[in-house]
Amino acid sequence: MGSSQSTINSFDLSNKVVIITGSTDGIGKSLARIISSYNPKRLILPIRNRKKGELLLEYIKASKDGNVECVELWDMDLADLNSVKNFADKFIKEVGELHYLFNNAGTFCTGLVKTKDSFEQQFQVNHLSHFLLTSLLLPTIKNSATPESPCKIIHTSSAGQSSGKIDFDNLSGEKSCGFLELYSNTKLMNVIYSNELNRLLKVSNVTSTSCDPGFISTNLGPSSFIKDFIMMFGKSPDIGAVNVMYPALDPNIDEGGKYFENYKEVKPNNQALDEDLAKKLWEKSEELLNNYDANLLK
Repeated sequence: MGSSQSTINSFDLSNKVVIITGSTDGIGKSLARIISSYNPKRLILPIRNRKKGELLLEYIKASKDGNVECVELWDMDLADLNSVKNFADKFIKEVGELHYLFNNAGTFCTGLVKTKDSFEQQFQVNHLSHFLLTSLLLPTIKNSATPESPCKIIHTSSAGQSSGKIDFDNLSGEKSCGFLELYSNTKLMNVIYSNELNRLLKVSNVTSTSCDPGFISTNLGPSSFIKDFIMMFGKSPDIGAVNVMYPALDPNIDEGGKYFENYKEVKPNNQALDEDLAKKLWEKSEELLNNYDANLLK
């Protein structure tokens, strides 16, 4: 499968429930359109901006391959932990099955921005809220999986993970730190979390995988010369979407705990392979969530 390919051969997802975070822009927007064309039983797209959600539906409807009939827009803001919890509670109650979870949303800040929960925004949106969402939905995913039809969790990371570093005294920007460094750190957290999650899921018929979608033209972060550069020189979001889909839908990939770049399994940052570090990050993430609200992980 070459990196120039802009789609994966059609799949029948008519009996599958799919969640994609970060679907109103860039890679996620293309990912939602392509996945919708596979006619999933339900394609649930968490959104924080209702207007952008409606524009997404129009985009899918107007495309030659999109299928808007299976798409549902649900409110969720990754910069608000209670919003994440409310989404998960509603999903468990009203849907109760989940086969593919694409933890795709991400943000990039050029300064220190705090969420309403008082965490640095990149840390919360890129890592902590996805950690919470996945933790809450994990029992549902496990119950949906069978040996014949395993379920998959995909984490969209970035090439920035290679320069990331885990400093437990600076997870949420507690120290003075460059914005690019904070972003890279969270992208490394995506890979570390994915690998540790996969280790814990070994006998569950559920796998967890992470990937770098490539240098893609996306509307990531605030207006800046960096965003303008990305929009000008990045590849099509469709290519990024296929790079994200590949570990989930390629029938030849039946194991998790891997990191992909452009259809190829590659070795990530050495810290991503440190099991002791992964356990510590997991425990710290749980601690932060429980300190925020003792009921979030219950």
